[in-house]
Amino acid sequence: MAVPVWKTWTALGIVYVVWGSTYLAISYAVDGLPPLLTAAGRFLVSALVLGAFVAVRRGSGPFRATRRQWLGAGAVGLLLLLGGNGAVMLAEDAHLPSGLTALLVAGVPLFVVALRWLLRDRPTPRTLLGVGIGFVGLAVLLLPGSRPAGVSLGAAATVVVGSLLWSTGSVLAGQLELPKDPLVVTIGEMVGGAAGLALVGAARGEHLTASGAGPRAWLALAYLVVFGSVIAFTAYSWLLQTAPVSQAATYAYVNPVVAVGLGALVAGERVTATSLVGGLVTLLAVYVVVTEEGRRRRRVTAVQATSPEPYVPTDRQGRLRSSAT
Repeated sequence: MAVPVWKTWTALGIVYVVWGSTYLAISYAVDGLPPLLTAAGRFLVSALVLGAFVAVRRGSGPFRATRRQWLGAGAVGLLLLLGGNGAVMLAEDAHLPSGLTALLVAGVPLFVVALRWLLRDRPTPRTLLGVGIGFVGLAVLLLPGSRPAGVSLGAAATVVVGSLLWSTGSVLAGQLELPKDPLVVTIGEMVGGAAGLALVGAARGEHLTASGAGPRAWLALAYLVVFGSVIAFTAYSWLLQTAPVSQAATYAYVNPVVAVGLGALVAGERVTATSLVGGLVTLLAVYVVVTEEGRRRRRVTAVQATSPEPYVPTDRQGRLRSSAT
């Protein structure tokens, strides 16, 4: 049965706007709340909410997984949430503008392709061209003129390292043995990531107290839990099951545009000429990579349908992720 077009675009709209807005929400949340412990609380609460949802709707069956599967989900969660989201939290705590942060994170699909290449999943020449263009864009975004004078290169570099860790987790998620249910996988990743964030946050000397944060910070954290992690991720999971991967992956070049726009309009963040040029180059590269990978997957599907022998593609993950989730 065909899915109504309005449902697909509603889900896409939620992913576009909500995930794009999480960068601004993070900048508000870290204004008075410790970055890593705040992220740990966000993902732990989100895991509990999603777990309750799955248990009420489908009982305990989806949670039956082996120890190896749970450990795999936890390990991926460490890379995605401690490495990826944790880096975003630290960078924005160091006053890196939310729009610039989103533009740097936009390079995740480029790192994913590069890592898959190391695993001998050879990309097409067009994909390689897109990756090359994208790394030029990222280099421009790291230049001094792309960020405020008081923000160090280290804050921007932290986001790039976090994007690489997120990409590594995304690639490994296609190689490791994980629970069968996608939502249960997410729950395991959130629990593992929350544990890692809490431990590293405590090691940094962070303390989660209510006295240092105003209402705006707590409202931002609530928004991240309810909208960023639960509603938007559920919409994205639904898209992965009902829409082409290439269509679902369009968030990768829409989210940064939303983040930059909100940062400028709501928070008064200045968009410099350098960051604008670097961002446009990066988004162009992501568009080239995402569209070419979509064509590639369709060709693989056609080979599977016509080949008399079983065909097993190297990339078993078949999806992209957003570190804003």
